[in-house]
Amino acid sequence: MIGIFDSGVGGLTIVKEAFKELPSYDIIYFADLAHSPYGTKSKSTIEKFATQITRFLLKRGAKIIIIACNTASAQAYKTLKKEFSIPVFDVITPAVEEAAKVTKNKRIGIIGTYGTIRSKAYENAFKKFNFNFQIFSKACPLFVPLVEENFINRPETKRIAKYYLRELKNKQIDTLVLGCTHYPLLKDIIQKVMGKGVTLIDSFKVIQSVVEKIKKDKELNSSLGKNNKQIYFASDSLNNFKEIAERFLGRKTKSFVVELDN
Repeated sequence: MIGIFDSGVGGLTIVKEAFKELPSYDIIYFADLAHSPYGTKSKSTIEKFATQITRFLLKRGAKIIIIACNTASAQAYKTLKKEFSIPVFDVITPAVEEAAKVTKNKRIGIIGTYGTIRSKAYENAFKKFNFNFQIFSKACPLFVPLVEENFINRPETKRIAKYYLRELKNKQIDTLVLGCTHYPLLKDIIQKVMGKGVTLIDSFKVIQSVVEKIKKDKELNSSLGKNNKQIYFASDSLNNFKEIAERFLGRKTKSFVVELDN
C-alpha cells in the first residue's frame, strides 16, 4: 500500500493524482482532523503527530509514505526519514525542483497557509539546492475554507484571489508554487488572475517522484498491493467529511474514524 497523510482533507488531491499515475495501486489515507490545522502547532508537536500516523499506516501495510501536507513536510520530513526505513516523500522538494526548471526570470512566488509561509520551508528548500532565485511569499488563509465550503466558482472567491495575488503579480514573477494541497482546486481562478505568462506549480509533482522510485526499485514495487483498494481514515469525525472527500476525489468513497494515541 501507498500511505498518504495530511492534517485534513487537502491531501485527497494527492490521492486523486495517484489514481491517475498509479491506477491499480492500493492506497491508504489518513486525515488528522483531530489536530488540524498543523500551522498553529510547534515543530515538536507536528513531529509527534507525523510519527504516530506513520506508525499507524505501517501497521496497516503501507510500504511508502507521502506527507501530503506542506506544514508537516516542512517540520517532520527529516524526522520521518531518520525514524523509518521505508521511502518517505514530502510535497515541498519536488515542487521546488520543478519551479527551478521552469522559471525564466528567476522570480518565483509561493502561496500557502500562514503556517507554511511562516515556516519559510520553501525558501529554505531553494537555499538547500543552491538555486539563486528571488522568492516572494504570500499567505492566502481564506483559500482553504473557500475550497472546503465549495465556494470555488463564487464571485467572492475571485475577488479574494485578486486581493491576495495582486502583490505577487506586481513582483513580476513568472512561476507560482501552490504551497497547499487545497489550492489546485482553485487553479483555474489563480491562473486567470496571474495571467498566462505565469506557470503554476502544484503539489502533484510528489506523485511523479513516487512513480520514478517504484520504477527503479523492483523489490519495492513488488511489495505494493495492486488491487485498486482505497482505505480512508480520520482521527476525528467530521459531519461533511464524506461529502468533501467525494468532491475532492471525484468519486464515491467510504471513511472510517479511528483514534490516535496521545
